[in-house]
Order: sequence, then structure tokens, then C-alpha cells
Amino acid sequence: MAPLISMRQLSKTYHRGKQPVPVLLGIDLEIEVGDYVSLMGPSGSGKSTLLNLIAGIDKPTGGTLLVGDIDTARLPESQLANWRAANVGFIFQFYNLMPVLTAFENVELPLLLTNLSKWDRRDRVEYALGLVGLGHRLDHYPNELSGGEQQRVAIARALIADPPLIVADEPTGDLDRKSADDVLMLLDRLNGQLGKTIVMVTHDPKCAARARRLVHLEKGVLLNDDAGKPV
Repeated sequence: MAPLISMRQLSKTYHRGKQPVPVLLGIDLEIEVGDYVSLMGPSGSGKSTLLNLIAGIDKPTGGTLLVGDIDTARLPESQLANWRAANVGFIFQFYNLMPVLTAFENVELPLLLTNLSKWDRRDRVEYALGLVGLGHRLDHYPNELSGGEQQRVAIARALIADPPLIVADEPTGDLDRKSADDVLMLLDRLNGQLGKTIVMVTHDPKCAARARRLVHLEKGVLLNDDAGKPV
């Protein structure tokens, strides 16, 4: 089976005025369908940039990146937005929930762009919130939920379109240890039982250890993969 994600000599450079700022330097990496990968490295190593490229939030400067058989860098913005909606679920450190919407409405939001009926949307949202253990909190607003509950709402929203790929940027960074463990157990379940491919950025070694595979970046270079094996 072909890898879900394939990178060849992937690079990304930003500009500060006229000064180029290289962030990723010739990354070669493959991620298989159903894998669970932690991206680790010091601040400024390029982890979040790499995650954004995988998710189609940003485009590379050089090299190739295929997700499935799609070269996302070649998609126009309108097609790229549709591709992201169907293929990638996003989990962020600070939840990114709309404070004026209930848990139900936050999770439903991505479905409003589809042709699903109101009743089909309700069924999906109730299933997703039930899956993360919040079926009893549908009508609660974010400020009525704990940090851990808000992150679980965010995970339900990430799952609502049934994407094959989940990207998570420091998903436990704003949580206490108990809430973090609950979120990590949920990610384990999404990977092990539902077969979701997960790519997660984290600074926390305990969090990273839950993944099947560790990938280390430093100064835009891929240093090692898994148990310190050179790449």
C-alpha cells in the first residue's frame, strides 16, 4: 500500500522583508495509512510549519508533498479548502471553539458547507460528541466546559467529516495532566479502533511516547526517526 503522506526534499522558506528565512530544509519522510506520529524538536525547529504543510494550510517552497495521491501545492485555493474539509481534521492547543456557539453548534459548523439535511447533521454531531464522552453536554457553551471538555469538543469537530487524517498541534499543551491523559486516550482510540492516521506536534515526552513513531526535527532538518535511527 502506498503511504498516505510522502515528502521528497520538502523545503519551506519565509521572508522577513527581503531577507529569506529557511524553516524546513530538504525533508524526506513517509507516513503510512493508520500511523500515529509525534513530531518533536525545540521551538523554531519547523514542527508546526511541517504540520501546516501536511494539512494544506500552507504550501511548500520546494520539493514535493503528496497526501494520498494529491499534490496539495498544485490545488487552487478554492479546491484546497474543499480538500481540507474532506480529508483533514484539525486539533489545536487552544481549542479554537466559537464562544457564542454551543458544543453541538461548534461541532456542526463544518457540516453547514455540505448538502446534508438538518437531521443527518444532528445524527452525526450527536454520534461524534457521544464518541468523545460529551453526549450529555450538547447545549453547553465553551465557557461552561472545562479545558479538557473543550478539547474533546474540538476533537469531535475534527472527526465530524470522517477524515482519514488528524493533525494535532500541541493538543495537550493547555491541559492539566488528568485532562491531557483523557485526550491522549481518546487519540489512542481514534488511531487504534477507527484507523485514523494521526500526526501530532508536541513538546511533552509523555505525550510523544503514546505515538507509534517519533520524528525529531532541529533547525529545519530531520534528525532521526523512531528510536533514534538515522534517516
